[in-house]
Amino acid sequence: MALKIYNTLTRQKEEFKPIKKDKVSFYHCGPTVYWTQHIGNLRGMFCADIVVRTLKYLDYKVKFVRNYTDVGHLTSDRDEGEDKIEKAAKKEKLEPQEIAQKYIKIFEQDVKELNLLEPDEKPLATQYVKQMIEMTQALLDKDYAYQTDLAIYFNVSRAKNYEQLSGQKLDDKLGEAGKGEISDPDKKNPADFALWFFKKGAHENALQSWDSPWGQGFPGWHIECSVMAKKCLGDTIDIHMGGIEHIPIHHTNEIAQSEAANEAKPANYWLHNEHLTVDNKKMAKSEGTGYSLTEIKEKGFNPLALRYLFLQAHYRAKQNFTWDLMSAAQKGFDNLTAQVKELNQDKGKVNQRYQKEFVEKISDDFNTPQALALVQQLLKSDLPSEDKLATLLDFDQVLGLGLDKIKEKDIPKEIQKLAQEREKARQSEDWTKADQIRKQIEDKNYQIEDTETGPKVSPKY
Repeated sequence: MALKIYNTLTRQKEEFKPIKKDKVSFYHCGPTVYWTQHIGNLRGMFCADIVVRTLKYLDYKVKFVRNYTDVGHLTSDRDEGEDKIEKAAKKEKLEPQEIAQKYIKIFEQDVKELNLLEPDEKPLATQYVKQMIEMTQALLDKDYAYQTDLAIYFNVSRAKNYEQLSGQKLDDKLGEAGKGEISDPDKKNPADFALWFFKKGAHENALQSWDSPWGQGFPGWHIECSVMAKKCLGDTIDIHMGGIEHIPIHHTNEIAQSEAANEAKPANYWLHNEHLTVDNKKMAKSEGTGYSLTEIKEKGFNPLALRYLFLQAHYRAKQNFTWDLMSAAQKGFDNLTAQVKELNQDKGKVNQRYQKEFVEKISDDFNTPQALALVQQLLKSDLPSEDKLATLLDFDQVLGLGLDKIKEKDIPKEIQKLAQEREKARQSEDWTKADQIRKQIEDKNYQIEDTETGPKVSPKY
């Protein structure tokens, strides 16, 4: 079964043909580490994880690179505003690199709890400034870039097929960009983008800057990924992925400068995941809907239940988040794990018919909703219990729900004792005491449910 991938560049599904047989080079645009990533950002990371897991399941050897942006990403993708890292540094009274390390640590814990595979390399933009300067100089030498008093810009009118990824005509793009603020009157075209900002004008007090042949300054956001992808994976890679918001500016600019500097196509397949909405509205920190994984856990949900929720939507489809949907996902995940626990633990065989169907689903542009539906069909089938388990664990190499680690968790004696005391309080109709003990149990990350056969205690996650 050939793997088919929807390529944003050609706007169609294509049979995947790697540059090197059975090997895949994959670059994913990682986070700008200036605050805790919300679950919409984490969904983007999950989508890339599904791609990596699928490729590995299909026996490709994958080199996976996901970067960290720790300088140069301004508050507007159009080279306007303040550096996001520096803005956070001033707010929290920390150094820029302290901000970056603080939020990298939180991010890495979050992706670990969502059971995302570790990248082979995790480059930081600040580690590659020397190479960014070299690429900028190459673009100047080839007359693709020019210098003003405030910055060095890439001249988009010199780029070939600049509008190919976005589908937006360059004349329209220039006109649209022209409606915004023009921070540098010496720009030749409003859509020209910065390769290097000088420590002048709006960036006179930049907290992070480096020496360059043209003067003190710092790199623009777009050139960072071009350089890191090239240095970690090569001039032309197999797959480049990010959110749909990267299509019109960031990835369009990456393609233009990479092709000009390297005289090679930067990537053969461009993948883009859709957004996660909240109550069918944009997820936004300013609206109080930029929920973090910590907030999900504080409400008693298992991070893997969030992963289970993410599996229910195709990566190219918008997915809506509500607390009711999160509750439903938790129940679905709990139901799945309960069924797995009941399966015969003896060594079974992976069922070839179900495996073939699973491969068909995931090979059709990473179709996780259909793959997840197949899990339910498998559980309802009349296959021997041990074969069901073996087949499920085989599927879970892609689904990543940690089904191989599911065991009955022993409830500590302290929690068992509290549950017994609460039951006595309930029998005595001392509801105040019963509620107090319930809260004690919940504060210790356990939950208690009153059933017909008595109280049932389980971990919150």
